[in-house]
Amino acid sequence: MKKGYDFSNGEQGKFYKSNVKLNIPVYLDDDVFVFVNNIAKEKKSDISLIVNQLIHSDMQIAKTIS
Repeated sequence: MKKGYDFSNGEQGKFYKSNVKLNIPVYLDDDVFVFVNNIAKEKKSDISLIVNQLIHSDMQIAKTIS
């Protein structure tokens, strides 16, 4: 790595896009993945959809107990 870099010709925000949706990867424990994957296979659905449904139901439970 160089000691210094010349950013005098750089453009601030050149690659910024305000309407881009960022999808952050979520890493599941092995047993959780197997559990969710089995549900997804049974329902012929996507794992992401199942995970979101489970999280939404947990959110409802958390709202009722808080």
